[in-house]
Amino acid sequence: MSGETAKRLEFLRGELNRLNHEYYVLNSPSADDFSYDRLMEELVTLESLHPELRSADSPSLRVGSDIVKEFVQVRHKYPMLSLGNTYSMEEIEEFDARMRKESGAERLEYVCELKFDGTAVGLTYEKGRLVRALTRGDGEAGDDVTANVRTVRSVPLALTGDDYPQEFEIRGEIFMPFASFDRMNRERTAKGAAPFANPRNAAAGTLKMQDSAEVARRGLDCCMYFLLGGALPFDNHYDNMRRASEWGFKVSPHMQKCGSVGEIAAFLARWDAERKTLPYDTDGAVIKVNSLAIQRETGLRSKSPRWAVAYKFKAEQAFTRLLSIDYQVGRTGAVTPVANLAPVQLAGTTVKRASLHNAEQIELHDIRIGDTVIVEKGGEIIPKIVGVDRARRAEGSVPLSYVEYCPVCGTRLVRPAGEAKHYCPNESGCRPQILGRIEHFVGRRAMNIEGIGEETAVALLEKGLVRDVADLYDLKKEQIAGLERMGERSAENILAGLEKSKSAPFARVLFALGIRYAGETTAKKIASAFRSLDGVRNATFDELMQTDEVGEKIARSVIDYFGDSRNAALVDRLKAAGLRFEADEADAPVQVSQSLSGKSFVISGNFSVARDEVKALVERHGGKTAGSVSSNTDFLVAGDKSGPAKLQKAEKLGVKIIDEKALRAMLEQ
Repeated sequence: MSGETAKRLEFLRGELNRLNHEYYVLNSPSADDFSYDRLMEELVTLESLHPELRSADSPSLRVGSDIVKEFVQVRHKYPMLSLGNTYSMEEIEEFDARMRKESGAERLEYVCELKFDGTAVGLTYEKGRLVRALTRGDGEAGDDVTANVRTVRSVPLALTGDDYPQEFEIRGEIFMPFASFDRMNRERTAKGAAPFANPRNAAAGTLKMQDSAEVARRGLDCCMYFLLGGALPFDNHYDNMRRASEWGFKVSPHMQKCGSVGEIAAFLARWDAERKTLPYDTDGAVIKVNSLAIQRETGLRSKSPRWAVAYKFKAEQAFTRLLSIDYQVGRTGAVTPVANLAPVQLAGTTVKRASLHNAEQIELHDIRIGDTVIVEKGGEIIPKIVGVDRARRAEGSVPLSYVEYCPVCGTRLVRPAGEAKHYCPNESGCRPQILGRIEHFVGRRAMNIEGIGEETAVALLEKGLVRDVADLYDLKKEQIAGLERMGERSAENILAGLEKSKSAPFARVLFALGIRYAGETTAKKIASAFRSLDGVRNATFDELMQTDEVGEKIARSVIDYFGDSRNAALVDRLKAAGLRFEADEADAPVQVSQSLSGKSFVISGNFSVARDEVKALVERHGGKTAGSVSSNTDFLVAGDKSGPAKLQKAEKLGVKIIDEKALRAMLEQ
């Protein structure tokens, strides 16, 4: 009997995989929904009765699970970089000239593809089966979202054919088609929930949900655009992607080979006009060198490949009336003016609010209440005001006076020299700043404390249980359980999350403190350079300036943060609570030698490998790397297109300037 069941299960899985591919990839279904649902129902039933016969690539996984699962960070086998943006054909021509010069080729073949507006993922397949799906993350490591990606019907769980590599990675974009987006927003509105602003945000939020059954219901799609591995079928991008489509992957049918800049221009012009007919969002196109040999030869920059570039279509604009302006206060005290607009349709969504950035932008465009303003979606996502139709301005309108006092706590605003933003200096008494710091601290990229979202943070603040982030670690079970919509189970989960956060790496703790201008990457660099809280706290301005990616503004902000007695006391309380304020030895670069010990290097320009690899090479041999040239710098390693300001400063200070070849010669000696 089990043999018959196994055969039936094998048939059902094969048939459902075939129907999925026809419907979601080929767009030519051969069966109706009723027939498909009956097959899926039978498969799920048989697998539940015979769990020993379940398969890791069964189509039943498409329906997801309601089991809550924390996302785990996994390192990318290949760096997952972003693309540099271009906005004109002149920049495309410059890109082509640069590629021909670097490759030595008189003419190059390119591949043009539409740029999907969603969330990038990297899918790893072993022996033809999906084993892992990662988000981009910081480019070095991403979140494991395999359970959610398995629910996306256009992603094959098992490949067809037998000529695929034993192990490879394929990258693509998870996006939400307009039909899925509209259906989901209708359902949310009917339930009284706020609709999502746009398909891109909806796709990103859905992919990071911890309920894969809900992910399955939302109708995500996925289109693949790049193949990586050691045994690819062809040495060019176009043919590899065509072959990938034969294995079962959804590949854009609009991908096109172009043999000249003129052909690229024709592709861009066509799709700039026709993109509004597509069933999904696209905000531009990607142009890639087709030859993988030339891709390898030209290599990577620190954050993007040299052999590919993204072209952004001109943003859609609309005219509407400016009704009023709100002033929002962020966690750092920065005040951002936000325009309230008469509703207007723009790039497929209704826009009612738009950013005004700062006082300088308002003054530059002479924006006034009642004006007819020009609204644009930057990157087709974030609405912003880019101008005023003065011909429609009402008589008697007066220039706008920027707010002088904090709209929340009433403190007089300050504007630091050289900055466009105004700030509320009342850090300890301004509610949105306190709330913002708590939300930042508990966030996934920081301490990743589960159970404390915006509503819980607001409740803790209103009840007086928390005034700063250190207070979180003093919370008692009965205090949390007494909050509205809370109970003992929720309180236990929050306390468990707080306890777990004490094992977060030092770099994340440093980022969680919310030091102004010190983002996640900068916090990692500082933590790696100084290794402990005391090391950072006692660092001088010049020592901070020697840290990679730390400039004057960040260095001054770090000094000011630890120079404030309130922050010093807060950090001491966090340290006493058990948070980790020292870096692990595992975080330190693997030491090959100490041949560069005591030497400081600044790395500038483009090299045969990514700039970060050159920095890592120096550090593995005992040297230190810094982001700016100073009197403490021993060597400036200058690559192609090295920064002229760094070269001039190095010459002025007598710092020795060497190239990549000389650096490697030093190591060989």
